[in-house]
Amino acid sequence: MNNILTFVRDGLASAIAGLGTERDKAASVYYTEPTIDTQQLIAAYRGSWLPRKIIDIPALDSCRAWRSWQAKNPQIEKIEAEEKRLGVQAKVLEARKKARLFGGAAIYIDLGDDASQELRPDAVRVGGVRFLTVLSPTQLQPGEIETDPLSPLYGRPKDYSIVAGTTAQVKVHPSRLAIFIGNEMPDRDMTSGATFAWGDSVLTSVMEAVKQADATSANIASLIFEANVDVVTMEGLMAYVGTPDGERKVTERYRIAAAGKSINRMLILDGNEKYERKSASFATLPDLMDRFFQNVSGAADIPMTRLFGMSPGGLNASGESDLRNYYDRIASAQTLEMQPAMAIMDECLIRSALGQRDPDVHYVWNPLWQLSEKEKAEIFKAKSDAARTIAGSGGTSEPLMPIDALSDALVNELVEDGALAGLEAAIDKYGSLADQEEDDDDDEAAALGAPTDANAQRRQRLAAKDAVPRSLYISRKVKNAAAIIAWAKSQGFETTLPAGDLHVTIAFSRTPVDWMKVGESWAPELKVGPGGPRLMERFGEATVLLFTANELRWRNEAVIEAGGSWDHPEYQPHVTISYGFKGDLSKVQPYQGDIVLGPELFAEVNEDWKSGVTEK
Repeated sequence: MNNILTFVRDGLASAIAGLGTERDKAASVYYTEPTIDTQQLIAAYRGSWLPRKIIDIPALDSCRAWRSWQAKNPQIEKIEAEEKRLGVQAKVLEARKKARLFGGAAIYIDLGDDASQELRPDAVRVGGVRFLTVLSPTQLQPGEIETDPLSPLYGRPKDYSIVAGTTAQVKVHPSRLAIFIGNEMPDRDMTSGATFAWGDSVLTSVMEAVKQADATSANIASLIFEANVDVVTMEGLMAYVGTPDGERKVTERYRIAAAGKSINRMLILDGNEKYERKSASFATLPDLMDRFFQNVSGAADIPMTRLFGMSPGGLNASGESDLRNYYDRIASAQTLEMQPAMAIMDECLIRSALGQRDPDVHYVWNPLWQLSEKEKAEIFKAKSDAARTIAGSGGTSEPLMPIDALSDALVNELVEDGALAGLEAAIDKYGSLADQEEDDDDDEAAALGAPTDANAQRRQRLAAKDAVPRSLYISRKVKNAAAIIAWAKSQGFETTLPAGDLHVTIAFSRTPVDWMKVGESWAPELKVGPGGPRLMERFGEATVLLFTANELRWRNEAVIEAGGSWDHPEYQPHVTISYGFKGDLSKVQPYQGDIVLGPELFAEVNEDWKSGVTEK
């Protein structure tokens, strides 16, 4: 009894069912160390699309969005030019593909000196990096392994040898190599036959799943030829085929029958013959194939929507969460694997571009998940609204931080997001808010005859300007009105509004509103780029040019949020061209050029505005 209890406690077993005993078929199942030679890897990569995609897709995704350098504009331009000269992005992509396929690869950094000596990045001068070369494990042989635990190269080769055909080997110091690994070895000392310099090919652990999917696909393709099988029953068949003459007659008989069926779609049989057709069912094959594809997708850690280009299944499924998780994994690989591997190469790149190492120069990986224009616009609006809240909404409430600090932080944020094209250049040209306020405060201080705190002065001015709510009309004059008028004349407009009257209306609030709560636009000048949605419409007697501009729409919403009114269901930016056009609007090609708008002009609503309209 004690022996039986001991047997049960050692593992799940059943003497009756044979579970966990020598009778259990699963008891003999165990894992063996996988081995795939280089020729098999190359054959799989070249001969089957599935292994190629498993190798190429993550490598491509880790490099296609690339990175953004964070530095001063002249520095960024020089670094990016050096990257382009050396083909860094393409070299890294090639190295990543070879590392995933062969278990490792390296980029050799050539400085034109002795490659066997340790590379010193601080010795690199402008243009010091001559070229970069990608080497596979067959071209780069590892040398003796460093066994000193106090050495930074512990567990890695002390040097490498570049092997090129029958030419002499060239020794290379590890510091001159940006080394990329495929799949990491769990423990090199416990892995038989492992090459210490490299890892495993990513195909090693997924090849079985790939073979199963490929074999299943091939078998299904073969099954198509057996989709329909004709079966004819003939009385006395065995007696006929027993002699050569009888076999010939049977063969000729059914050859003629098959030919008649092919020509006339008619099969003529003897009264003692029976005919039936056997059809194979393909109803469950798509589901079966999908299961094998899912197995490959899980093994490769690539979503099916990316690996196979398949639409996700299920009601309202979009595959977005799978892609986000996959992109997060790629981002982790960029930070944890690629960035350390490229560290020395990047140090040399920066010095080769700039001649020295500015400690402020760094880079960030560009995100793979790209926001839609709508999402970007919503984020921009949310950040703008948050900035207004922190600034006290432009009213008498105290700001939560100095306005100058908020302005600088918001400008940096918008430059990083790329939300406003040319913002950084505009700030360099016109100056920051602090620069402008400093000039204003100097003039005001001179008028007051005594210096005071800048923020206190601004609060006093805001308080002084805070007036009784009144009606509000906000507009922006069109600065390039001459170009728009020239376009209108070419389209058959006999008369147009004068250049000085072309404008865009932003707000027309008959409801009184506190102007200070409305605040001001972030852009003193607004340029709507060429192209995009443009339409010609009639608003009553007015012929107008419709276009889109999120900044104008947000300003209209800001007026409404501050308590203002708008007489129409929605806001649509437009420029009124003429009140007297009688032609066919369908023949007018909308203006497609730039629309440059000046600063916002605040005024009270003029109900008699139309009396002053004239055309030329």
